[in-house]
Amino acid sequence: MATDAKKDKLAALEIALGRIEKDHGKGAVMRLGEEAAQRLSTEVIPTGSLALDIALGAGGIPRGRVTEIYGSESAGKSTLAIHIMSETQKLGGIAAYVDAEHALDPSYASNCGLSLDDLLISQPDSGEQALDITEQLVRSGAVDTIVVDSVAALVPQAEIEGDIGDTHVGLQARLMSQALRKLTSTIHHSRTAVIFINQLREKVGISYGSPEVTPGGRALKFYSSVRIDLRRTESIKQGSDIIGSRVRARVVKNKVAAPFRVTEFDIMFNKGISKMGDLLELGVNEGILKKAGAFYSYGDTRLGQGRENSKDFLAQHPEIAESIESRVRAKLSPQTDNAATENPPSEDDVNAILATLSDQEEKE
Repeated sequence: MATDAKKDKLAALEIALGRIEKDHGKGAVMRLGEEAAQRLSTEVIPTGSLALDIALGAGGIPRGRVTEIYGSESAGKSTLAIHIMSETQKLGGIAAYVDAEHALDPSYASNCGLSLDDLLISQPDSGEQALDITEQLVRSGAVDTIVVDSVAALVPQAEIEGDIGDTHVGLQARLMSQALRKLTSTIHHSRTAVIFINQLREKVGISYGSPEVTPGGRALKFYSSVRIDLRRTESIKQGSDIIGSRVRARVVKNKVAAPFRVTEFDIMFNKGISKMGDLLELGVNEGILKKAGAFYSYGDTRLGQGRENSKDFLAQHPEIAESIESRVRAKLSPQTDNAATENPPSEDDVNAILATLSDQEEKE
């Protein structure tokens, strides 16, 4: 009796699935087997910071999803976005930058590794134009990463046409809500990584909890698969000169891995994110590098005295840096295949390099 009822249910299901496929196309409803799971699997694009890639869990920001990067002023939001676009280009993809703030510095972007000749850029006149351009780029299916900088600068056309001082309640929030409703499905099918940069504002009269809010309403919070909060924590000095900033990144939302992880990385003026700084920090934390006082060592070879000198040493010896990176990734992020170092030097190669450096130190 129960078997007959189950057969009737399965027959009814097959009829329903047939009708759905006829009306909406093949794949509108599917069983989540191996083939479907592969279609729904998450690909990522590295951020340019090894520490942040590891904190994100998946090895970078997800493709086919919306990511929000927000934080205080001069915290490195645009710098992080530039590095993500640079990593996209290194993977052979196409990146687009919707510069609603009209503030992109080509020289700085180039120093961060971004190829300006291959970058698509738009400087829209209104929020509607910016989001329409974003939608058309996503629908093309040809762009791998799109950065919108920033949500706070997406000014509705009605506000532009009005006078300064006019009240326009909820226009920007409605604009973002409508755009995200239209974009989300298309972003998923095109496998485009869409990044919205956002600023911070403060609510008036908040006695308990944080008064900080992000402009553009609540829609972006819901539609984002990843939200990253950036804060500048301290200055990096060389002598009396300030040469960079230490930035803390907190993954406040993550739908592709565990959320609430916190990490820090260096942003150097005129250079961007310091990969060597990440290697030093992670290497020491994982016992790959040794730190005695101000001195850093890898095996029997001394890298330098102080962080900056040690970072310079690694930059001048890329084989050693690659070896450290491969060991860090093996310990902390074995699943991030598409972000891993290609063809890292073998242990014999690294030992030979270290032996040569030791001989040079003895001669000196």
